[in-house]
Amino acid sequence: MNDEQKIIKYWAMTSAQDFETAEILFGNSRYHHALFFCHLSIEKILKALIVKKTQEAPPLVHDLVRLAERTGIKLSANQKNELAEINAFNIEARYDDFKLSFFKKANKRFASKYINKTRKILKWLVKEF
Repeated sequence: MNDEQKIIKYWAMTSAQDFETAEILFGNSRYHHALFFCHLSIEKILKALIVKKTQEAPPLVHDLVRLAERTGIKLSANQKNELAEINAFNIEARYDDFKLSFFKKANKRFASKYINKTRKILKWLVKEF
């Protein structure tokens, strides 16, 4: 296994682990944390795809739309919108001034919707390998 394959494997493996963590957090009613890990899992699979498709290191950004565009994958308007929605979970779950409002918004129903969206997005992205 060459270095590029190791890097791709690392990003893909940690993406899967982060989504598993999101599901565990959701099951324990830690909804805002679960949503943060949804974002992280998508970010990592996109970074794996960037390495695979471009043979370059992924950019040091967290913007899912920007990362998806960097892969060269054709994105529908709906896919861009979903990635943009999930982008917010990175900021809102991480920074104190957003946490309180995000915590109130991130109830079971809201989080369930995005756990399911994340699962669907990850399945789609894994097919791009």
